[in-house]
Amino acid sequence: MPIRTNRGRVAVYRRLWGWPMRSPRHLVATALVIIAVVLTVGLIVPRLTGSGTGSAGASASTDPGSAANLSQPGTPPGQSGGAAPGGQTTAPATSSSLPTRLPSPTQTPSSAPPAAKALDVATQWARAWVNHPQGMTNEQWLEGLRPLTTEEQLAVMTTVDPANIPATAVTGNPVVKTSYEKSVEVTVPTNGGPLSITVIERPDGWRVAHYEQAA
Repeated sequence: MPIRTNRGRVAVYRRLWGWPMRSPRHLVATALVIIAVVLTVGLIVPRLTGSGTGSAGASASTDPGSAANLSQPGTPPGQSGGAAPGGQTTAPATSSSLPTRLPSPTQTPSSAPPAAKALDVATQWARAWVNHPQGMTNEQWLEGLRPLTTEEQLAVMTTVDPANIPATAVTGNPVVKTSYEKSVEVTVPTNGGPLSITVIERPDGWRVAHYEQAA
């Protein structure tokens, strides 16, 4: 017979909720039933709604080029890294469009009137160069040239034998060939041929940095 009073319904409910607590066996049985219901719902509901791994796999398979896009960062969607439509490979962008920085042109020193001190040093140096009496050693000859010569040029002249120099006297004044603010090139005539001398300005004054004897 149906229960028609509230007191009767409450009594039934008390029996149902109190049944698991009557013994450990009832409690274990109740827990197993609840677990079975939860598992059943978890398996059936995703299949009914169409969600889960099946939809994830379908979305992944319907996205062509997704793997290529992940493997090659920066590639536009739907395109692979190395191929273009029609099977043609696309060449990477080159730097030919970038502006090229041209080297700055070398500044050529401007000419200037020859310094009187430079011409005086060239004349004194030429007179010391032709001064090599018989029996003079290289060391003695260089001592006369040392105050007027750069150390670099003196090192080059250590192998010169003064006895092989044909000139013995300066026969004229220096003739300017080129003249700049810091260097002057002159030709000094001698009885053994013209002598080309380059004089440069150093912190310690004008010094001969190079010379050539004409054949």
